[in-house]
Amino acid sequence: MRLAVRTTPRAGRDAILGWECDPAGRPFLKVRVAAAAVDGQANAALTVLIAKALGRPKSAVRIVSGETARLKQLEVDGAGPEDFAAAFGPPP
Repeated sequence: MRLAVRTTPRAGRDAILGWECDPAGRPFLKVRVAAAAVDGQANAALTVLIAKALGRPKSAVRIVSGETARLKQLEVDGAGPEDFAAAFGPPP
């Protein structure tokens, strides 16, 4: 299942801030990570944080688009909308 995530690197701490919507009304998960966006460090921290929140191995989470952008699409193996809602709350 795919998950849209907006990532802020170089934050004070790793945190999942909750759901927001873009101007078109599409929901995305707002996340911040302490790692810098250098050599894929922020992307690695993001995948570990999402995997941990969902109770999945980090190999089950991968970035399928937006590796260098703040808005990313993640593919999470073995997770569905009910898993996302349980871990992050219901999307708007």
